[in-house]
Amino acid sequence: MRSRSCLLVAFGLVLSGCYHATIETGAKPSTVTIEHKWASGWIYGLVPPKTVETAAKCTTGVSRVETQESFVNGLVGILTLGIYTPMEIDVTCAEGAAEAEGATSLLVPDSASVATWQAAINAAAAKSEVEGRPVYVQVVR
Repeated sequence: MRSRSCLLVAFGLVLSGCYHATIETGAKPSTVTIEHKWASGWIYGLVPPKTVETAAKCTTGVSRVETQESFVNGLVGILTLGIYTPMEIDVTCAEGAAEAEGATSLLVPDSASVATWQAAINAAAAKSEVEGRPVYVQVVR
Protein backbone atom coordinates (compact mmCIF):
# COMPACT_ATOMS: atom_id res chain seq x y z
CA MET A 1 0.00 0.00 0.00
CA ARG A 2 2.85 2.36 0.91
CA SER A 3 4.62 1.81 -2.43
CA ARG A 4 1.36 2.48 -4.26
CA SER A 5 0.94 5.81 -2.42
CA CYS A 6 4.51 6.81 -3.21
CA LEU A 7 3.92 5.90 -6.84
CA LEU A 8 0.77 8.05 -6.97
CA VAL A 9 2.58 11.01 -5.39
CA ALA A 10 5.49 10.65 -7.84
CA PHE A 11 3.07 10.39 -10.76
CA GLY A 12 1.25 13.52 -9.55
CA LEU A 13 4.49 15.47 -9.32
CA VAL A 14 5.49 14.41 -12.85
CA LEU A 15 2.10 15.49 -14.24
CA SER A 16 2.34 18.86 -12.49
CA GLY A 17 5.49 19.70 -14.46
CA CYS A 18 6.75 23.22 -14.68
CA TYR A 19 6.32 25.22 -17.86
CA HIS A 20 8.43 27.91 -19.43
CA ALA A 21 7.68 30.28 -22.32
CA THR A 22 9.90 32.98 -23.82
CA ILE A 23 9.01 35.72 -26.27
CA GLU A 24 11.81 37.64 -27.97
CA THR A 25 11.15 40.76 -30.04
CA GLY A 26 14.55 40.91 -31.72
CA ALA A 27 15.45 44.20 -30.05
CA LYS A 28 18.84 44.37 -28.36
CA PRO A 29 18.39 43.67 -24.62
CA SER A 30 19.42 46.17 -21.97
CA THR A 31 20.31 45.58 -18.33
CA VAL A 32 16.95 46.93 -17.15
CA THR A 33 14.53 44.20 -16.05
CA ILE A 34 11.13 43.92 -14.41
CA GLU A 35 10.63 40.81 -12.29
CA HIS A 36 7.45 39.44 -10.75
CA LYS A 37 8.24 36.21 -8.90
CA TRP A 38 4.67 35.75 -7.64
CA ALA A 39 2.33 37.01 -10.36
CA SER A 40 -1.07 35.86 -9.10
CA GLY A 41 -3.23 33.71 -11.32
CA TRP A 42 -6.44 32.04 -10.19
CA ILE A 43 -8.46 28.88 -10.92
CA TYR A 44 -5.82 26.88 -12.78
CA GLY A 45 -4.76 29.99 -14.71
CA LEU A 46 -8.25 30.76 -16.07
CA VAL A 47 -7.92 34.17 -14.42
CA PRO A 48 -4.45 35.33 -15.52
CA PRO A 49 -2.11 37.63 -13.60
CA LYS A 50 -2.44 41.39 -13.99
CA THR A 51 -0.78 42.96 -17.02
CA VAL A 52 2.84 43.90 -16.40
CA GLU A 53 3.11 47.66 -16.94
CA THR A 54 6.39 48.25 -18.79
CA ALA A 55 5.92 51.70 -20.34
CA ALA A 56 7.43 53.65 -17.42
CA LYS A 57 10.53 51.49 -17.04
CA CYS A 58 11.04 50.25 -20.63
CA THR A 59 10.84 53.57 -22.47
CA THR A 60 12.55 52.14 -25.57
CA GLY A 61 10.42 49.00 -25.74
CA VAL A 62 10.72 45.38 -24.66
CA SER A 63 13.36 42.91 -25.77
CA ARG A 64 12.23 39.72 -24.01
CA VAL A 65 9.33 38.40 -21.93
CA GLU A 66 9.77 35.17 -20.01
CA THR A 67 7.01 33.39 -18.09
CA GLN A 68 7.44 30.25 -16.07
CA GLU A 69 5.99 28.24 -13.27
CA SER A 70 8.75 27.32 -10.85
CA PHE A 71 8.61 24.23 -8.69
CA VAL A 72 7.57 26.35 -5.70
CA ASN A 73 4.86 28.12 -7.76
CA GLY A 74 3.54 24.72 -8.84
CA LEU A 75 3.64 23.40 -5.29
CA VAL A 76 1.56 26.35 -4.10
CA GLY A 77 -0.92 25.67 -6.92
CA ILE A 78 -1.21 22.03 -5.81
CA LEU A 79 -1.60 22.94 -2.13
CA THR A 80 -4.41 25.39 -2.94
CA LEU A 81 -6.09 22.83 -5.24
CA GLY A 82 -5.53 25.10 -8.22
CA ILE A 83 -7.41 28.04 -6.77
CA TYR A 84 -4.24 30.17 -6.53
CA THR A 85 -1.78 29.49 -9.37
CA PRO A 86 1.19 31.88 -9.26
CA MET A 87 3.85 32.23 -11.95
CA GLU A 88 7.08 34.12 -12.53
CA ILE A 89 7.17 36.88 -15.17
CA ASP A 90 10.49 38.47 -16.17
CA VAL A 91 10.64 41.32 -18.70
CA THR A 92 13.91 42.56 -20.20
CA CYS A 93 13.75 46.08 -21.62
CA ALA A 94 15.20 46.93 -25.01
CA GLU A 95 18.31 49.01 -25.36
CA GLY A 96 17.76 52.53 -26.70
CA ALA A 97 17.79 52.90 -30.44
CA ALA A 98 21.27 53.90 -31.45
CA GLU A 99 21.21 56.88 -33.74
CA ALA A 100 22.71 56.26 -37.13
CA GLU A 101 26.10 57.77 -37.77
CA GLY A 102 25.75 61.31 -39.05
CA ALA A 103 22.05 61.54 -38.23
CA THR A 104 20.63 64.89 -37.27
CA SER A 105 17.77 65.80 -34.97
CA LEU A 106 14.97 68.33 -34.98
CA LEU A 107 13.93 69.38 -31.49
CA VAL A 108 10.27 70.01 -30.64
CA PRO A 109 9.03 71.14 -27.21
CA ASP A 110 6.63 68.71 -25.52
CA SER A 111 4.05 71.50 -25.28
CA ALA A 112 4.03 72.07 -29.06
CA SER A 113 0.76 72.24 -30.96
CA VAL A 114 -0.38 69.59 -33.43
CA ALA A 115 0.48 71.92 -36.30
CA THR A 116 4.03 72.35 -34.97
CA TRP A 117 4.43 68.57 -34.70
CA GLN A 118 3.18 68.07 -38.25
CA ALA A 119 5.56 70.75 -39.55
CA ALA A 120 8.50 69.15 -37.69
CA ILE A 121 7.74 65.69 -39.08
CA ASN A 122 7.36 67.08 -42.61
CA ALA A 123 10.62 69.01 -42.26
CA ALA A 124 12.43 65.90 -40.98
CA ALA A 125 11.15 63.82 -43.90
CA ALA A 126 12.23 66.47 -46.44
CA LYS A 127 15.65 66.89 -44.82
CA SER A 128 16.16 63.11 -44.72
CA GLU A 129 15.32 62.85 -48.40
CA VAL A 130 17.74 65.63 -49.37
CA GLU A 131 20.61 64.45 -47.13
CA GLY A 132 20.06 60.72 -47.63
CA ARG A 133 20.34 59.92 -43.93
CA PRO A 134 18.03 59.66 -40.92
CA VAL A 135 16.62 62.75 -39.23
CA TYR A 136 15.12 62.27 -35.78
CA VAL A 137 12.35 64.36 -34.24
CA GLN A 138 13.05 64.61 -30.51
CA VAL A 139 10.91 65.91 -27.66
CA VAL A 140 12.45 68.60 -25.47
CA ARG A 141 11.10 68.93 -21.96
